[in-house]
Amino acid sequence: MSAPMVRMPDGRLMQPQIVLLREGTDSSQGRGQCVSNINACCAVADTVRTTLGPRGLDKLVRDKRGNTTISNDGATIMKLLEIVHPAAKTLVDIARAQDSEVGDGTTTVVIIAGELLKEAKAFVEEGVHPMNIIKSFREACDLATERVKALSTSIEGTSAEEKDELLKKCAMTTLSSKLVGGEKEFFADMCVRAVRSLDQDLLDPRMIGVKKVMGGGMTDSFLVDGVAFKKTFAYAGFEQMTKKFAQPKILALNMELELKSEKDNAEVRLSDPTKYQEIVDAEWNIIYEKLDKCVASGANIILSRLAIGDLATQYFADRGLFCAGRVDAEDLQRVTRATGAPVQTTVNNITTAQLGTCEMFEEIQVGNERYNIFRGCPQAKTCTLVLRGGAEQFIEEAARSLNDAIEIVRRAVKNATVVPGGGAIDMEVSKYLRKHARGVAGKSQLFIDAFAKALEIIPRQLCDNSGHDATDILNKLRAKHAGDDGANFGVDVNEGGICDTYERFIWEPSMVKINALNAATEATCMILSIDETVRNPRSEGAEEGMGGGGRGMPMGGRGMGGRGMGGRGRGRGR
Repeated sequence: MSAPMVRMPDGRLMQPQIVLLREGTDSSQGRGQCVSNINACCAVADTVRTTLGPRGLDKLVRDKRGNTTISNDGATIMKLLEIVHPAAKTLVDIARAQDSEVGDGTTTVVIIAGELLKEAKAFVEEGVHPMNIIKSFREACDLATERVKALSTSIEGTSAEEKDELLKKCAMTTLSSKLVGGEKEFFADMCVRAVRSLDQDLLDPRMIGVKKVMGGGMTDSFLVDGVAFKKTFAYAGFEQMTKKFAQPKILALNMELELKSEKDNAEVRLSDPTKYQEIVDAEWNIIYEKLDKCVASGANIILSRLAIGDLATQYFADRGLFCAGRVDAEDLQRVTRATGAPVQTTVNNITTAQLGTCEMFEEIQVGNERYNIFRGCPQAKTCTLVLRGGAEQFIEEAARSLNDAIEIVRRAVKNATVVPGGGAIDMEVSKYLRKHARGVAGKSQLFIDAFAKALEIIPRQLCDNSGHDATDILNKLRAKHAGDDGANFGVDVNEGGICDTYERFIWEPSMVKINALNAATEATCMILSIDETVRNPRSEGAEEGMGGGGRGMPMGGRGMGGRGMGGRGRGRGR
């Protein structure tokens, strides 16, 4: 709405200057800004596009501190890119949400969102109102998720051995696109055993520890049925301690067991020099009293979050006990939850109820490191994965890959329905939406058809990343899915054709695909609903110190997108 005209003393009519935004504020709006946001998101999607599938390539990212990361995990790459574009950050958010919700499909959700935006871009440029596109996309998403649920197959009702084998197939599908894909059977079996070792009602992922040890090969990795953590810093006398116990009593502390040096500027004034020895003896008596109470509690293993000094280490070693100080908080929490030993902040009045236990404790050598192992923990089921590898970056990527596989197995245990992978479910849902669109009147038919076309990006990208002819394979898939018996056919990345991915055991939990469709659609709708971007000036603080100020902007028919602010429709999303 235009501001009222004001008559000047000389009789001229002028529009008053109204200060709305701070000097230097940049505002871009209109159709051009929406297209600019879409272009930024498509550029982000293109970055991770080549990492999809078992033949996907890896990305090497070097951050500002010089740390190097090699990964093809979508969420990891998106986090390391440090994207600053406000609209493109939405794709980072959905990748992280997908990773935390289902553990896998992070690259898929980004690629689908980018393709949906690319399909919507043509309509926006032609002047279609974004709200019409958003309404149709949400309708198509609801239809797609319902179709995925209808096509899913339950793996419930099978024997424990058969279900473990089916879970292993799901884990192998996830690991096939990872750096450890060459040994996917070995690691898939390890992931299934890790999840099966947890409490099946809770399936708490925090009870699965992952330890990384340099050296050896991939297949030297192993699973510990219990808690394992690296040997902590030890003082003299550590080698004299007992390193193996059967059914030990475990005491967990959050206190120091060592002589403390005086703080800076502390002083003690004595009138009689003979009293000095009494003060020294009192300090020794305090530490010895604590150690005596630890031994009297009946504990065989003493763990502490804080330091256990050389005096305490030798004291426990002389009495056939084991101790470890400066235990990592996460490791100590897993030990206490698994063994039932609550953390104590004092050694006074310790009873047997405050001690934990396990079937076996031992210290073993793994590569160049020593690890403390607690097996057969009665209170909470837990396990630890010890990963081996020749390079630090490789072990880090292996840990991320196993985390994805573990999350997939957890989801498959909780929601035991799977769908065929390899782009089969995407092609079938795309066919279903195209058929539905024919019965829709008006422009919505075009928008739903565009949504269906966007879903074909998954099999197309699988073909491109495998080096095969995407056009030829997609034509074969469309022809196969047009029949009644082609719902399970997807891309054969090994031979370069199509295959029944369900028969090949290329599966993925239906929850992964459903969550990816919902997240990608919501991100697309949010990007399309933005028609203006306002950027505050960087010199805001300096301008406040100079008394502020602003730019007069005529509130005419051109609105805030006037000539002085970048022009209406000239989006500046970079």
